[in-house]
Amino acid sequence: MTARRLLVVVLGTLVLAGALTGVLLATTRTGSSQPSATGGPYRGSRPPSGIRIANVSLPSYRGGMVDLRAQRGRVVVLTFLDSKCTDACPIIAAVVAQAWPLLRANEKAQVRAIGISVNPRVDTPASVRKFLAARRAGAALDWLVAPVEQMRPVWKDFSVLPATQTGSDDIHSADVRIYDRRGAWVSTLHAGIDLTPANLVHDIRAALRSGS
Repeated sequence: MTARRLLVVVLGTLVLAGALTGVLLATTRTGSSQPSATGGPYRGSRPPSGIRIANVSLPSYRGGMVDLRAQRGRVVVLTFLDSKCTDACPIIAAVVAQAWPLLRANEKAQVRAIGISVNPRVDTPASVRKFLAARRAGAALDWLVAPVEQMRPVWKDFSVLPATQTGSDDIHSADVRIYDRRGAWVSTLHAGIDLTPANLVHDIRAALRSGS
């Protein structure tokens, strides 16, 4: 792993850890959320239970709106991308593209892979198309982007460190999160650590089973 990629993971982990601490403090009082046990059906790391996909609706670079809560019934593979990133983002897009053909047709119909922009200033439809085409990921991966002011509450909802804040296209949250059919966050994979096509497919299938 490069020093820069390690920095991305560390920064993203610190931001996420702070947010999850708040979630745990708030929910432990009511007994509604406790950290999950180690191990389990997923190859990625598993977040504390009880965290669901944010109620967010954003424009797709393809046109039209995508409502994340409306994906209930599907497994959502969610990540955070910058079309000018040369570090983790190309790996993430390539892995999603390589994993997609490994899924059966009936599985693909039940899965949605979505990237959320962490740098709307550079993520134009043209730059997104070019980035995805270079990784052959256009058929597998959607990309949601809106002006910075509209994205800020979205980044906050997902506890994301955006590139607009760090000032670098390569330094931002860049994990891959898997949400099951009920919208529960069940697994997290990281480029250069445990994100591989085989691990991604494995965790997608586990999420399909767990949310059925």
